[in-house]
Amino acid sequence: MTAVPKLDLVDFRSSDAQTRVAFCSALRIALSEFGFVRVVGHRIDPALIRRVYTAFEAFFSQRDSEKTPCASAAGGQRGFTPFGVEHARDQRTPDQKEFYHVGRELDDAHPLREQYPPNVWPKDNPEFRRAACALYDALDRCAMELLEALALGFDLPREAFSEMLRDGNSILRALHYPPVEGKPKGAMRAAPHEDINLITLLCEATDAGLEILTQQGDWLAVPAYPGEIVVDAGDMLSRVTNDVVPSTTHRVIAPSDASERHRYSLPYFAHPYPTCDLSVREAFVRPGEAPRYPPTSAAAFLNERLKEIGLID
Repeated sequence: MTAVPKLDLVDFRSSDAQTRVAFCSALRIALSEFGFVRVVGHRIDPALIRRVYTAFEAFFSQRDSEKTPCASAAGGQRGFTPFGVEHARDQRTPDQKEFYHVGRELDDAHPLREQYPPNVWPKDNPEFRRAACALYDALDRCAMELLEALALGFDLPREAFSEMLRDGNSILRALHYPPVEGKPKGAMRAAPHEDINLITLLCEATDAGLEILTQQGDWLAVPAYPGEIVVDAGDMLSRVTNDVVPSTTHRVIAPSDASERHRYSLPYFAHPYPTCDLSVREAFVRPGEAPRYPPTSAAAFLNERLKEIGLID
């Protein structure tokens, strides 16, 4: 393939059964063979995405002393994380980025309320919170829909994957990559890595730079097309499917024509609830084979990965 496949989520909502089946099959093939897919028809309001970008660009433009009060959550799981902290797995050099995490907002009576860190918000800016939470909820609904379609594509019960995400510890991450001054052409803003979670929904970034590693060993650019959301499978989904769905390596570079510009992106990392069983599902183990991964929980796996990328000790 010379480009990441594009699918229209409207087809999954079609009243025509053949159209729905075709979408589920195409999603299964795209994620199984490519690990990435471009999605339109996602019902995410582009005006809402612009509002969130505007809010976070204003936040990142502040002095460090003004951003630091929002950096109180352990392991960077909520709020602000400055430059020089996170690095890719098996890398020592930190990525050239700062970011802000927004998690699920739960009622005080919710049984998971004490397990999730509270969100951290800038003071005296209610619009910041409203916009971020609205986008979080919209992307959460979209992720559930995609996971339902993927399960049906594998002839599994509709909620086989989406039930893992219900009330999950998902994260909306706002990323700021500053201009890369004095760096050679192709300098990396984020080193090659795989995502930790089930699936990632990446809102249209403000500039180019995302590249994925194909099965042929080539780096393929994934442009930020207007109105599209880029979806990729993470390590957790790869694990429960016994690598039938790969967690594809990707990176963010600074192309020569964009290296002097700021770049912002808004990925939504769809995570399961903490006690979710990440054991390999029987449907993905062929007769005579053994699961490739031992049983673990979503919380234990996340904790392991956060250590590997430098966010916790």
